[in-house]
Amino acid sequence: MQNVAHRFLKYVKYETTSNENSSKCPSTNGQMAFAKDLASELKAIGLTDVSVDENGYVMATIPSNVDRKIPVVGFISHMDTSPDMSGKNVNPQIIENYDGKDIILNKDKNIVLSPSDFPELKDYIGKTLITTDGTTLLGADDKAGIAEIVTACEYIMSHPEIKHGTIKVCFTPDEEIGRGADKFDVKKFGADFAYTIDGGKLGELEYENFNAASAKIIIHGRNVHPGTAKGKMKNSVLIGVELASMLPLEETPENTEGYEGFYHINNFNGNVEETHMYYIIRDFDKENFENRKNYLLNLINKLNEKYGEGTVEIDLKDQYYNMREIIEKDMSIVEIALKAIEKAGVKPDVSPIRGGTDGARLSYMGLSTPNIFTGGHNFHGKYEYIPTFAMEKAVEVILNIVKIVAEKSKS
Repeated sequence: MQNVAHRFLKYVKYETTSNENSSKCPSTNGQMAFAKDLASELKAIGLTDVSVDENGYVMATIPSNVDRKIPVVGFISHMDTSPDMSGKNVNPQIIENYDGKDIILNKDKNIVLSPSDFPELKDYIGKTLITTDGTTLLGADDKAGIAEIVTACEYIMSHPEIKHGTIKVCFTPDEEIGRGADKFDVKKFGADFAYTIDGGKLGELEYENFNAASAKIIIHGRNVHPGTAKGKMKNSVLIGVELASMLPLEETPENTEGYEGFYHINNFNGNVEETHMYYIIRDFDKENFENRKNYLLNLINKLNEKYGEGTVEIDLKDQYYNMREIIEKDMSIVEIALKAIEKAGVKPDVSPIRGGTDGARLSYMGLSTPNIFTGGHNFHGKYEYIPTFAMEKAVEVILNIVKIVAEKSKS
């Protein structure tokens, strides 16, 4: 059986960065190439009903090996990596028996993974870490999740003494650009409930997430020669800066934590004539979420009153909602995950997702889907790393869930 870390190291070599400017699904060809190879691997392991649809969704089944009725459980991870940093030519480094000191990721560029910046590194002294080489992201989000699911599937197929019900697996495209559930066929998948293996550090279990919206803003200026601009020029860059300054500075990602929401300016590009801004809006509380959106809309109305109607345009769209509203109706699937994590000798860390997963939208599509750790840290950037023992624990948790679900059906 292939070691989960070896499998992960193989997967990160695939370039699967998603592209929000593409209208295709999957948004990049690399994801489809990866999907086809994953399907071949699942077939080789012995899974049935293996398919890759025209949108790049990989689905497969491990049939039940008992004759009693057991709920169908699903496991889901996404194939794409974040466009925040390059995922091309990923060159992972293996740090064995980590000594708790600085890790030189890239000597030439003076890029260092240091416990002074990331103190949780100290938790992994003596463990094996997989890091980047400082020039790309690693791709643990979410190729670690895929490696963990596939490894668990291989173990189940090679150990028929493990009694289980029907198990479903799906690998999705374009989660990082908010489209992972867009074309997910819940009926075809056929699970009663599922888990995304898409969380972070060891022990994480999440069943609540942000309510999320995006705001694309275009500011129309008027360019006039600066020597004769008085009373005529309308500088769209300055209007954009004014808008940004009107939002509360303390309500940004770098100043919030836990259940606190925020406004986040992700892009700002422009000149005197035209400026483009891209915001994301996040809040756990539905009422606060609506208030945030309305607050931004009111600011734009004020700017249009000041600078002329049509100066500032906004395209405000909801992206996903807090899955807690769905999952708390039946907390048994969270209890199963908690027991599975504890059974693996890991302390559960139940916390809200300060972001979103496919599971957030799937829960509103009729498939309740909490999120479980992969073991990774510092996703989406060059400081990303993952301890190999945490990946092994994630595999153990998946196996424990399968066993617990089967055991519960006896009662």
